[in-house]
Amino acid sequence: MLVTQTNFEKIPLMRRGKVRDVYDLDNYLLIVVTDRISAFDVIMPNSIPRKGEVLNQISAFWFGQTDTIVRNHVVSTDVKTFPNICKPYDSVLEKRSMLVHKSRALPIECIVRGYLSGSGWKEYLKTGSICGVKLPNGLKESDKLPEPIFTPSTKAEEGHDQNISFENVKDMVGTTIANKIKETCIQIYLHAQKLASEKGIIIADTKMEFGLLDEELILIDELLTPDSSRFWPADQYKPGGSQPSYDKQFLRDYLISIKWDNNTPAPVLPEDIIKKTSEKYLEALRLFTRLE
Repeated sequence: MLVTQTNFEKIPLMRRGKVRDVYDLDNYLLIVVTDRISAFDVIMPNSIPRKGEVLNQISAFWFGQTDTIVRNHVVSTDVKTFPNICKPYDSVLEKRSMLVHKSRALPIECIVRGYLSGSGWKEYLKTGSICGVKLPNGLKESDKLPEPIFTPSTKAEEGHDQNISFENVKDMVGTTIANKIKETCIQIYLHAQKLASEKGIIIADTKMEFGLLDEELILIDELLTPDSSRFWPADQYKPGGSQPSYDKQFLRDYLISIKWDNNTPAPVLPEDIIKKTSEKYLEALRLFTRLE
């Protein structure tokens, strides 16, 4: 069942993001991950079959793997335990939803990079640094960095996110919280990369988001998914260009190849691109969780 958009009459819709529909359940939120896909911060006109299931299940896996590092917002991913008001929608919610704590989201995309790729590569070519972090000269595209770096950006409700420095983060949320976010993000990345390497996967970079729950810093949104990360097969890794991947870089590469200008309206995607993107997401799910 392709789920492009949800509408639950009995549950108030709080907001519709690029991919997630969020509903208000008084003390909790119900997050439903649709099959919508965005690239370069623009929602595509086509959805990707089973994508929402993949993102939700991979996030649940990684939230479970990292909860000893930092608390997260998950209350339950089992629809049988959701409030009764959700019961009429179980068939839609199954595998693609989470009941989570409400928190005060911080307006920062918290990105950790272990390899030089994507917008980080473009910025490095121009400045020799990313988000104010100076890097060695002479690096190639997809090179492994000497150590993982924290490269935050703004979280834009509309339009494109903008890279910012760590000093900007301190100004936005305060030095104590900023330092905690940076330290936590690096810890999570190193832990996840260790687990991924055992499965033959390189995590080139990943994005995290945080909120405050009773003034405690917690992980929210999604975690280490093909939407928020670059996953490369280790046995095919070859620095000096773009890499094969289990994420939406495949879609980004297609959009670059047709010279789309990264602004709306986004182009209609060919069937083979939709099918291949879906296959890559499902492969990521299988490799990390053994689920199908």
